[in-house]
Amino acid sequence: MIRVVLPHHLRVLAGTGPQVELELTGQATVGAVLDALEARYPMLRGTLRDHVTGQRRPFIRFFAAERDLSLDGGDAVLPPSVCSGAEPLLVIGAIAGG
Repeated sequence: MIRVVLPHHLRVLAGTGPQVELELTGQATVGAVLDALEARYPMLRGTLRDHVTGQRRPFIRFFAAERDLSLDGGDAVLPPSVCSGAEPLLVIGAIAGG
């Protein structure tokens, strides 16, 4: 079981609580988690990654086990602590401005 913590605006969109739990088959990667998340909550399609290219949206970041996985791509394998459910995968909406 993989636990995923979503930012507030995506929780509201998906109608979930602060955390969702997903069962994955196969290797636990960032891409596999996003696939499972979008399958369970279709309204999130296009909010975390582009429909066409599949690339992460610019202001979305992924953190796990005190590590930024955002630039590692969808094939980035999740740390064992996340795969075991001990720690969640954090989806963070980055903030920019001046």
